[in-house]
Amino acid sequence: MNWDIVEGKWDQVKGSAKEKWGDLTDDEVTEMEGKRDKVIGKLQEKYGWTKEKAEKEADSFLSEYA
Repeated sequence: MNWDIVEGKWDQVKGSAKEKWGDLTDDEVTEMEGKRDKVIGKLQEKYGWTKEKAEKEADSFLSEYA
């Protein structure tokens, strides 16, 4: 699975994203729209992670969801 598929199915996937990153609000998860760059940016903002750490977390989510 790739991020294009996640983006297309975001309404179904966002519940899993909310479970994985519980500090994110429903609005923040909705706002990400399944776009990898938005997910990474929001994780950096919310958790204070480096870009590299946020990318690893986002890609880990993708592999877990697939």
